[in-house]
Amino acid sequence: MFVELTLLAYLIDRIFGEFSFIRHPVVIMGNYIKWFERRFYKDDILRGVWLTLSLIFFIYLVVHLFLLFLSGWGHPDLQMSLFAVIGSTTIASKMLYDSVYDIIKNPSNIKYLVSRDTSQLSSSDINKAGVETYAENFSDGVVAPMFYMLLFGLEGAFVYKAINTLDSMVGYRNERYERFGKFSAKVDDVANYIPARITALLIGLLMFSKKALLHFHSYGKKHDSPNAGLPISAMALAIGVKLGGDTVYFGKLKKKAFFGDGREEITSNDIRLALKLRERFDLFILLLGVLYETTTWWQHCSLC
Repeated sequence: MFVELTLLAYLIDRIFGEFSFIRHPVVIMGNYIKWFERRFYKDDILRGVWLTLSLIFFIYLVVHLFLLFLSGWGHPDLQMSLFAVIGSTTIASKMLYDSVYDIIKNPSNIKYLVSRDTSQLSSSDINKAGVETYAENFSDGVVAPMFYMLLFGLEGAFVYKAINTLDSMVGYRNERYERFGKFSAKVDDVANYIPARITALLIGLLMFSKKALLHFHSYGKKHDSPNAGLPISAMALAIGVKLGGDTVYFGKLKKKAFFGDGREEITSNDIRLALKLRERFDLFILLLGVLYETTTWWQHCSLC
């Protein structure tokens, strides 16, 4: 279990966010996907399988070899700090929070956060998109990479980011990617199955919402995705609004279920309520850190 690494990586991301002076690993992954698509695209499931497996193998190999290279270098505490800095690039807590908070002051910037058509969105629709984005991406951008880092270290976190990046680029159900991106989308569904449910439970617990804990699944299962609807539903129930509903994507109206049973008029204050999840998650992580250090100290003392 890579507890110390995961906690420290989250802390670094929480304080510093993205490091502008380095090329973000997701950009490198995206460039590989674009290169593969230009060279080898074919409207074929097998070609998409090769894309997915080749990127996962490439990312795992690079990270593993890099860790082997650094493993004998420097003091263990220095190594841990360096590994945590690297691991922080897989977590997007600060960037996600700042991007969604920015919607309150600059509503037009919602176009940078969502794939839906934004030109005709009302103020309520923009706020709804912001809340949905924060809830869904809290799973993809925070909980999931931490979950895989906790279980498998840096290799696990980076492989997860590769899977998630694939889904965000080719996992669409449209004419070009229906077959080519099918395998990537399925792998992403599997990878996010447990983290999405952990996220929904955390939202219910940290937002002190019994309704969210008890009913997030009954609403979330109505979503096309087996995962995305769960944290969205938990957030809707926790802050007392109704998310989801018919949405326009790429010029076409898509019928979507509603998630939650509260108000349909979403205000900027609802975004602020949703964003309170971060400070409560911070406290949760702090408590986990204290518990881990206390347990480690106690075990060490018992061996003395």
